[in-house]
Formats: sequence, structure tokens, C-alpha cells
Amino acid sequence: MPKRILQGTVTSNANAQTVTVSVERRFKHPVLAKTIRKSKKYRAHDENNQFNVGDTVRIQECAPKSKTKRWEVLDRV
Repeated sequence: MPKRILQGTVTSNANAQTVTVSVERRFKHPVLAKTIRKSKKYRAHDENNQFNVGDTVRIQECAPKSKTKRWEVLDRV
């Protein structure tokens, strides 16, 4: 099964080897036909602590690294 790849913005890098990435998705409301923006935060593994707040990054699904981390950072966009 292919691993999902998402793109988002780093919102926190306070923890060691971990960044919090906010991923926004846009879709059209089925009844109102209005564009809606929803965002979700993912905790991603950052091996070398190289990403800072505000960076746009791509994250990929991986095996669980800790209780909350199921994603790893691929690269900066």
C-alpha cells in the first residue's frame, strides 16, 4: 500500500527530533457549494532538528516512532 504524502507548514519545533505540521485541505461544501478550509496538525519525526517554524515541508506516513508520531519529514518545499 502506498504511503501518503502531505504538504504543510511547521507550527512548532519545541521538542527534540519532532515538528508539528499543520496541513490545510480545501473542499466544496456539498449543500452550500462554498469553499471550506479545514486544517489538521500532525506530529512528524525530524531526525536532525533542521526545520524551523514557518517552513513549508512534505511529510510521509511511516511506522509509529512514538505514541503520537506516525509521520516523518521528507524535505523542505
